Amino acid sequence: MTVENSIQLIAGVMIAISLLLYYFVSPYWLFLAAFVSLNLIQASFTGFCPAETIIKKLFFKRPAAAPEH
Repeated sequence: MTVENSIQLIAGVMIAISLLLYYFVSPYWLFLAAFVSLNLIQASFTGFCPAETIIKKLFFKRPAAAPEH
């Protein structure tokens, strides 16, 4: 799975969770969906996505460089 696919998956899950919590708990959970969508819009214009930074640090670590002799 690529970083881009991971971001799309996380965004979709967060919006689905937000909608479920809105329906079952409180309408204030729509703010989470709004935050996720605004973050996606901002990332499309600026190229900076905080979720991408976090995903890369947590799951896409580069292998350690081989020791030089």
